[in-house]
Amino acid sequence: MDVLAGLLEGPRARGAFMIRALFDPPWSVRIADEAPLSVMVMARGTAWIAPADGGPAQCIRPGDLAIARGPDPYTCADEATTAPFAEIGPGQRCRPLDGAPVARYQDLGPRAWGESPDAAVEMLIGTYPLQGEITGRLLDALPPLLVLPGEVWECPLTPLVAEEIGKDEPGQAVVLDRLLDLLLIAALRAWFSRPEAAAPAWYRALGDPVVGRALRLLQDDPAHPWTIAGLAAKTGVSRAALARRFAGLVGEPPMTYLTNWRLALAADLLRDSELTIAAIARRVGYGSAFALSGAFKRVYGVSPQEHRGRAA
Repeated sequence: MDVLAGLLEGPRARGAFMIRALFDPPWSVRIADEAPLSVMVMARGTAWIAPADGGPAQCIRPGDLAIARGPDPYTCADEATTAPFAEIGPGQRCRPLDGAPVARYQDLGPRAWGESPDAAVEMLIGTYPLQGEITGRLLDALPPLLVLPGEVWECPLTPLVAEEIGKDEPGQAVVLDRLLDLLLIAALRAWFSRPEAAAPAWYRALGDPVVGRALRLLQDDPAHPWTIAGLAAKTGVSRAALARRFAGLVGEPPMTYLTNWRLALAADLLRDSELTIAAIARRVGYGSAFALSGAFKRVYGVSPQEHRGRAA
């Protein structure tokens, strides 16, 4: 399971949320739902998004897609200078700001919220309450706000999401989950292919015929008793060539990468599952709970049991 593939599994189990937001100018909403990742697609109209880090606001138009990295709040508005009228907090709770009437924004039907169904601006917003060590590797590689203009990134999923989000049919939540996941993955792949993205080393290395193969082998089967010799045989190069090429592209030796990957998986399993520490150790490639505990504490500074308790 690579980092992008992990996104397809985690969000649905952790409460991904999608809504249509409909506004008439002037409008401005501060998003403070603490979601680590939000995906926004413009269906009609325009919007300015001001990132949490105080960077310049960016305008998105129909067909554009934006990704905001939380959990810090950001603002969406008709103009970069319009002060927020409302705030969306955790649990998608809305509250008016500065005396604005709460009735201005209301429930408009299945997955729709705002002023009126025929409002001048329609945004499709999906939020992911992602947490964990594996997805953290991806989130850490993203800027607070990225925008993919429609003229340089045309995705056939966008109109399909716009069509499906307003339906209220059996299984609709599953349909939207899958579509939102695919939209997110397609957007991230498109973003990392752009020069300004400064894709992390591990992502760029996935495109290498030797190192990419080695990375996928380690990620897909971390419990296997990998050695440099075994990995080199699978990738068709010598041990020295693999070690040199892997370290040059990824920034660390293969076995160091494997150790960190195993421990990241273990950290997520400790938080998200009820498996025993011994069972988690076997799943990620350690012979015993004792072996996992020693390695885990060296890297994370706490024991697996302490990590689980803090997460709870």
